Amino acid sequence: MLFHADKRNSTMSETAFDSDLLRLLSERGHLHQITDPGALDALASKQVITGYVGFDPTAPSLHIGNLASIMLLRRLQQAGHRPIVIMGGGTAKVGDPSGKDETRQMLTEERLASNIAGIKGSFERILNFDDSQSAALLINNDDWLSELGYIDMLRDVGPHFTINRMLSFDSVKLRLDREQPLSFLEFNYMIMQAYDFLVLARDYDCRVQLGGSDQWGNIVNGIELNRRIDAREVYGVTAPLITRADGAKMGKSVDGAIWLNEDALPAYDFWQYWRNTDDRDVGKFLKLFTDLPLGEIARLESLEGAEINDAKVVLANEVTALVRGPGAASAAEATARDTFAGGGAGDDLPTIAVGAQGMRVGAVLTQLGFTASNGEAKRKLAEGAVKLDGETITDPVQVVAADEGAALKLSLGKKKHAIITR
Repeated sequence: MLFHADKRNSTMSETAFDSDLLRLLSERGHLHQITDPGALDALASKQVITGYVGFDPTAPSLHIGNLASIMLLRRLQQAGHRPIVIMGGGTAKVGDPSGKDETRQMLTEERLASNIAGIKGSFERILNFDDSQSAALLINNDDWLSELGYIDMLRDVGPHFTINRMLSFDSVKLRLDREQPLSFLEFNYMIMQAYDFLVLARDYDCRVQLGGSDQWGNIVNGIELNRRIDAREVYGVTAPLITRADGAKMGKSVDGAIWLNEDALPAYDFWQYWRNTDDRDVGKFLKLFTDLPLGEIARLESLEGAEINDAKVVLANEVTALVRGPGAASAAEATARDTFAGGGAGDDLPTIAVGAQGMRVGAVLTQLGFTASNGEAKRKLAEGAVKLDGETITDPVQVVAADEGAALKLSLGKKKHAIITR
């Protein structure tokens, strides 16, 4: 039995669940599909269950597109259950074809280890790794995948997968429909992820896999593998694909990914992303990405006109405090207040030193990442979008220089600001 939240005419809050887990996920907009919701609801009502989400460490930081899946684990823990974070040190060597048009770049062991080290901090802030019954675990699937004898594994697991069925999954079918190559290595990904669920069910009594809606096929494979090999009933839950009101996929901005790690994206830029949320998305994002009570979210969501900006500041503060820490949120809000309200520079803005000789303003814009190239910088200057200490400048060869001990504020439009020093 499958439950498809997106096919209902009624809202998720109208769905009656007995367990704190599914009720919490439903109320806050995290539910898209569930396998056998009645059985999972009953199980979660009577005992502590263990659930997991997998994250392939393909970069040294996760981005906010991953945050929805992390929040699934947070909600699992808030409902009194045990979350497992699976670091895909093994599956990342293969690459998940889901939603990809190109073969993933092969990563070295050293790069994977470095990426995992960079990613761990995000989970340690958002989840509780103490010694309680619901304490989170962080496990690397390379621990068992690299130990497998490939032929032995294929003999045990391979007969439970048919090529016909594998070709029917969207992750494979879309790639083939677009006439993009799908390597045999990637084709193994769904078998490896299904095997993860088998191992976790055996070793940790893990009963549910959670993930984004693009992982539905992979999750179903793991459920069927558990049933066929061990006759064990396990379950799957997916969250809806998070899109913004303008239709764009959550996790990206015009300037690239919104990274969770400070060394990948300054706290001010992270905070500002949430502060610039579309009015129509404020309520949804407050439910998904904060722990504010639903009544307070309803109040903030109902604000109109200029007052909705107050709700956006709350959203930015709450998410930044969760992901980066309360100090980062406070500093970012203070910087925004100084920059926009007080006309000051702010302490948390990106800074660039141009030396005693100064630097051409076009090059400064590009080095800051405000523009992708000197050509784009030239166009922005010609449009009158660039200001230096409040004065519009249009000449791309103008040299920007700061006196010793002084600082200048460079702005591109209303949202990008930086400090220039010597």
